[in-house]
Amino acid sequence: MSVAVLGLGEMGSALAGALLNAGYPVTVWNRSADKADSLVAKGARWAASPEAAVTAAAVVIVNVKGGAVAEELLNAAGAALAGRTVVDLTDGTSEQARATGRLATGHGADYLHGQIMTIAPAIGSPDAVVFYGGPRAGFDRHAALLRVLGGRATLVSEDPGEPVLYGMAVHDIMWGLLNGYLHAAALLGTAGIRIGDFAQQAHPSLSALPSLFPMLAEEIDRAEFATPYGALEHHLPSLDDLIAESRARGIDTDLPTYTRTLVAEAIAAGHAHDSYSRLVQRFARG
Repeated sequence: MSVAVLGLGEMGSALAGALLNAGYPVTVWNRSADKADSLVAKGARWAASPEAAVTAAAVVIVNVKGGAVAEELLNAAGAALAGRTVVDLTDGTSEQARATGRLATGHGADYLHGQIMTIAPAIGSPDAVVFYGGPRAGFDRHAALLRVLGGRATLVSEDPGEPVLYGMAVHDIMWGLLNGYLHAAALLGTAGIRIGDFAQQAHPSLSALPSLFPMLAEEIDRAEFATPYGALEHHLPSLDDLIAESRARGIDTDLPTYTRTLVAEAIAAGHAHDSYSRLVQRFARG
């Protein structure tokens, strides 16, 4: 099956390269033609315009900087999109993904939106995760091709905006964990403790953290937060100690102070005996 790749940045080039390695006929287009040189040397065909690239392919992969650019390119292709499948792998918001989908289907194309959850060098690996949203029939029809890009290609919804939210949620969790880890590293560093030594000794405790997620998910989905263990009121003394220790060692206290504020507000609202998952309501109301 012939494929067009629009956009040859680091990620777009990796996508085109994975398809070439798998034996797919690939046509490429990019605003800067020189970015296609290495791919053309591997067998890709160069197209002089987005419309020309689309015309040469059954599946059109878009990976550019922002949804507005993706819309611009698909509009430029116009009627040439009819009867083809657009796989939009461009970052943006969920509503932007839906808007691009409406544009593509308005030109007669099928539309899948994908959220890539790996770095460019890992594209094509069996463990690379890509969340997709769009019609089940379209995903199933092109499943083999999509798994060339990432072995863990998964259709999470027929709503093209939902995979964007999946991706944002993963990043949201990642940044929270990373910030906590780095704050801890800074704290330990003031005492001359190597973070590597700590990580080795504390591995059993750290590796158990992800096991909390299913429990939290069940409590949140059921909106049942009362717990006989780990109640919110028990977090305050440890948070106070962390803030005091951080202040004494000249470490930034914003992160633990923010957490303490969340916990204290929930306790003041009468939720002292609830699980930590109760705080989801604080985030939900903004």
